[in-house]
Amino acid sequence: MKIIVTGGAGFIGSAVCRYLVKDLGHSAINVDKLTYAGNLSNLKEIEDSPNYHFEKVDICDHAALDRVFETYQPDAVMHLAAESHVDRSITGASDFIQTNILGTFHLLEAARAYWLGLDAGAKDGFRFLNVSTDEVYGSLGADGLFEETTPYDPSSPYSASKASADHLANAWFETYQFPVVVSNCSNNYGPYHLPEKLIPLVILNALEGKPLPIYGDGSNVRDWLYVDDHAKALFTILTEGRLGQKYNVGGRNERTNLQVVKRICGVLDTLRPKDTPYEDQITYVTDRPGHDARYAIDASKLETELGWKADNTFETGIEKTIQWYLDNEWWWGPLRGHAAERKGVLKGK
Repeated sequence: MKIIVTGGAGFIGSAVCRYLVKDLGHSAINVDKLTYAGNLSNLKEIEDSPNYHFEKVDICDHAALDRVFETYQPDAVMHLAAESHVDRSITGASDFIQTNILGTFHLLEAARAYWLGLDAGAKDGFRFLNVSTDEVYGSLGADGLFEETTPYDPSSPYSASKASADHLANAWFETYQFPVVVSNCSNNYGPYHLPEKLIPLVILNALEGKPLPIYGDGSNVRDWLYVDDHAKALFTILTEGRLGQKYNVGGRNERTNLQVVKRICGVLDTLRPKDTPYEDQITYVTDRPGHDARYAIDASKLETELGWKADNTFETGIEKTIQWYLDNEWWWGPLRGHAAERKGVLKGK
């Protein structure tokens, strides 16, 4: 298959590209405009493969998208390009509206125009996967899980923009019969994760003897999903999911933020011991506005219909992740100076 992966230089997108090219032998056309979150170093393992192609394109540039479709004649699109940092959306929502909503519109229209020009066989096989987040559902109480039928209730500019993209994708299926499938995932972690995100930030701050920042009292709960497991799920949904359907992707690994940070400290105490426990560096910081209390995904539909299951528990995944950061300073070192603190403290705002 030839698959366009938008946002393929980002954290999840690059994992998808690596999986497609290295593990499956498909061709990945990485379409990315290389914002702060896009890093071609994420693709170092496949950059010389004849099955990997890079196009520096903004998905809001309709003419450039038309050129990409015409040049590569893809069999499918996996749409991951997005502004994705909740904290950044609070202080600068405009980029999120532009990329996540208008960009999705331009991509849908460029893909639909290309699809309409295909012969019957190719047209029937074409797929467009819109990759989204569990944050569109809002916040859960102490019990319950997000299901595919859970009403949308976004509470940040980021989640509102992603909810809008989901609605556009679904509307293109209902209105034009365009072959769309939607996925909504829980929090990802793993190699090549931008150092401003919670898990890599805590790992690197711990190694450098810096404070380990936790919002509020650390009781916010997330369901953690190892990024390589997510990449496999996305390809499964793309190729086997029912058109017009959505599939939740989760790792069944609920943890409070405090539990996550303490687990990282415990693993580092073993892998990179020092005189005092890493937990001594934990620091509580002002909570961010609209910080949802709990997310948890019910992935039963994906597991029962399509046979996917996460290979990693949180314990195995976090050990792999920490070891990767210990072994790969060449990657995170150049990025570290730009992401030494969590952005969501919103000082002065």
